[in-house]
Amino acid sequence: MKFVDEALIDIAAGDGGNGCVSFRHEKHKEFGGPNGGDGGRGGHVQALADPSLNTLIDFRYARRHEARRGGHGMGSDMFGAAGSDITLKMPVGTIITDAETGALLHELLTPGELVTLAKGGDGGFGNLRFKSAINRAPRQKTPGWPGEKKSLKLELKVLADVGLLGMPNAGKSTFIAAVSNARPKIADYPFTTLHPNLGVVRVGPEQSFVLADIPGLIEGASEGAGLGHQFLRHLQRTRLLLHVVDLAPFDATQDPVTQAKAIVYELKKYDDRLYGKPRWLVLNKLDMVPLDEREARVGDFVRRFQWKGPVFQISALTREGCEPLIHAIFRHVQGEQRAENEPAQPDPRFAGDAPA
Repeated sequence: MKFVDEALIDIAAGDGGNGCVSFRHEKHKEFGGPNGGDGGRGGHVQALADPSLNTLIDFRYARRHEARRGGHGMGSDMFGAAGSDITLKMPVGTIITDAETGALLHELLTPGELVTLAKGGDGGFGNLRFKSAINRAPRQKTPGWPGEKKSLKLELKVLADVGLLGMPNAGKSTFIAAVSNARPKIADYPFTTLHPNLGVVRVGPEQSFVLADIPGLIEGASEGAGLGHQFLRHLQRTRLLLHVVDLAPFDATQDPVTQAKAIVYELKKYDDRLYGKPRWLVLNKLDMVPLDEREARVGDFVRRFQWKGPVFQISALTREGCEPLIHAIFRHVQGEQRAENEPAQPDPRFAGDAPA
């Protein structure tokens, strides 16, 4: 699989350079003063959020990353050079945790965001630092401080506004290909999607949202069955979930209501917060249902599924019903973004308590 969303790496910042003991040697000056310089700082290890990346595969095969140590101090008041920093490029949405303690260190959520993962050690002091009125010829120096060393776990959660979930062959890949710039593999057999696909859906000039498609879920997914459980984390940052249901399965013995309930159960079992996200029902493959049976079949499904939320009827293959759906999604996403950006309103009950 080319898509890798977890990796373990070891990083080591550079050690600081050692200080130097040196004295000035000049003609006709028997006792020149101290001139030993300090050591240089060790190089830092940094992480950069790169929007052009969408996988952690580079870190699967290159696990050890070390920055250079600082240069040693020298005579003639020469300080050691600082060690070169190294910058590790990671996809936007990467979560960085300490592999030993599990503590969250950083989340790369903004393109171009730069964070320091391990600080280089400070350089040691040369004897020039120890010169004083009572110590005219100091012979002290200190070694450089060691750089930080860490074992890190990298976990990628894709940044998407809307996530698709559903059984294999529900038509999720066909839908994302129909409405966005994504071109996933589409075939008439289950599990054609082996890794998450992201697509940008253009609604109008400078109006768009990001749609994520993950491998189809099956019963027992929360316990490791199938492929979808590996990628459920990618739906945790979405603002809206679209539950895509195959209204006309190839196997007549399969009940769409039973399958839909199984997905909801797996979602709740995996993460209550994910289960609590806004979720819309999208009944797909409308083109496979005779025109005179559509209303009855949709009504029967909604009644038996006991669904109270928004329902959309589409055919991803013919794009029937897709336009109203993507416009409704955009309005929802836009409303969520506005709500997040608006400042909190003061409680009117305490308005009179504020100082003049």
